Amino acid sequence: MNTIAPRGVARLVRGMPTSDGAGVKLTRVIGQPQLPDLDPFLLLDEFGTDNPGDYIAGFPDHPHRGFETVTYMLDGRMRHRDNHGHEGVLAPGAVQWMTAGRGIVHSEMPEQQSGRMRGFQLWINLPAREKLTAPKYQEFTAEKIPQLDSRGLRVKVIAGTLEGLSGPIAQPATDPTYLDIELPPGQVFSHALPAGHTAFVYVYEGEALIGEGDAPATTRTRELAVLTDGGAIRLEGRADSPTRAILVAGRPLREPVAKYGPFVMNTREELRQAFEDFQNGRF
Repeated sequence: MNTIAPRGVARLVRGMPTSDGAGVKLTRVIGQPQLPDLDPFLLLDEFGTDNPGDYIAGFPDHPHRGFETVTYMLDGRMRHRDNHGHEGVLAPGAVQWMTAGRGIVHSEMPEQQSGRMRGFQLWINLPAREKLTAPKYQEFTAEKIPQLDSRGLRVKVIAGTLEGLSGPIAQPATDPTYLDIELPPGQVFSHALPAGHTAFVYVYEGEALIGEGDAPATTRTRELAVLTDGGAIRLEGRADSPTRAILVAGRPLREPVAKYGPFVMNTREELRQAFEDFQNGRF
């Protein structure tokens, strides 16, 4: 009988400080020199600050084509507007899943003048057959995100399934899992992921012991653990206070990637066409 090995840590990557939009300060984890991408994931940014000067200018109008963006707010409020008539305010705990498809121009601007602004933006690639699909916008408030509570363990299920809970997001092309995990000190969380799916854990508070057996790896705040292939992953909270991390997985597309700025296609010619279409108002 074949058994699927548990997942371990293939490598650790530390997020690097950068800025984007109109000068918003953030930590870039995927999409930086150490980890340019992680098929099907193209970018992961964490933003988090109490200083309004770090975020108040926001992300004014900018285009996208060929992939999806996932914005998950932990603290603060951000308003989304786009040129397809979608508008909404992301409050703490809310998730926005935007399919750029053939083209969208949108803005994400703070809805506050003071206080803490914190969250994540993840970019997920689309397969070639869906690059030019119609743009789509989905927004889910905190109340629509299922949560598992067990002996101090809290897990929010944004995408995927966990103990009978299903996240509100479904994307057949990449079949994503997206969990926000809060682990008390010494508490263990295990979860089986589909074999063959790319997976990572990003610790944003505290530290976690990831994996099992002879070589588990300690992952600290602002470190991303790229996981080996296999089945279940085991996390243990190792800090004096609760550890918080996101666990993300998805089916790799294994297609050529041609990307430049806000456009992600399969060939350089498709990139050129994306720039031409944007400049001619065809988004």
